[in-house]
Amino acid sequence: MIEVKNLTKHYGPRRAINNLTFQIEKGEVVGFLGPNGAGKSTTMNILSCILPASSGTAIIQGHDTFEHSLEIRKIIGYLPETPPLYPDMSVRDYLLFAAKIRGISNKGCKSAVDRVIEKCSLKDVGHRIIERLSKGYQQRVGLAQAMVHDPDILILDEPTIGLDPIQIIEIRKLIQQLAASHTIILSSHILPEITQICKRVIILNEGEIAAVDTLDGLTASLRKSERLSLTVRNGDSDIEEKLNSFEQVLSVLPGEKNQYIVECELSSNLQDEFARLALENQWGIVEIKPIAMTLEDVFLKLTIEEKDVIA
Repeated sequence: MIEVKNLTKHYGPRRAINNLTFQIEKGEVVGFLGPNGAGKSTTMNILSCILPASSGTAIIQGHDTFEHSLEIRKIIGYLPETPPLYPDMSVRDYLLFAAKIRGISNKGCKSAVDRVIEKCSLKDVGHRIIERLSKGYQQRVGLAQAMVHDPDILILDEPTIGLDPIQIIEIRKLIQQLAASHTIILSSHILPEITQICKRVIILNEGEIAAVDTLDGLTASLRKSERLSLTVRNGDSDIEEKLNSFEQVLSVLPGEKNQYIVECELSSNLQDEFARLALENQWGIVEIKPIAMTLEDVFLKLTIEEKDVIA
């Protein structure tokens, strides 16, 4: 579906992305992550045929982004971080205009616009001027224009920015529904959003690929220890010392009231030993559970910790 090889882009002497290579299969929902300035928007702009690459190739459904940009634009819907809106137009008129620009016939425009107005919950504001809408509604209009021609591929740069919590949930549900019939590239600074929607992530750092994998695959490759959370009712002053007495324990950090975060060597399997220790000392176990590595942990490790190690 999408095949990127050695993609590089320079802005004068500054290199925005360097030698990116990755593939995205049909029907995948892939998260694009990286700090500000990592090259996410530049890569999306190249895939959307807005910018040419300095070198390398990007092939989308057999079409080269440099040589066949018009063909690619027909099969891609793009929502940039700042939606491409005409503020003096009404919502419906703007979407009709977007549909015609996308080559939809006059007969099919109305049904196409009705479809995206329904999907993006714009019925109540269809007659209103865009510049008078809230930022959240303007974001929805931007998403609707990206979907109006029912493209095979959606490229969404921060699609929930400016939305309130209820609207964010609605847009997430919409993207999850679209994932059943579309290939989606989603960039977001909201890491739980990526976790909920995307099956695979591409992490960029300083214009280069830091990782491409599923979240499970990334945590398995990066995890060098495991953590347990132990919460008791009756902690005593030497509980940290007793937990540290196990050879496999690397560190013990106090958390919230009577909670202890225990970092252990991989495959230590100390839950039963901690339970026995708690029973012997009458601590009264409230909870003992493993702490999974989150996408935030992975992101920080790949974009900050490794950079510090290299430096």
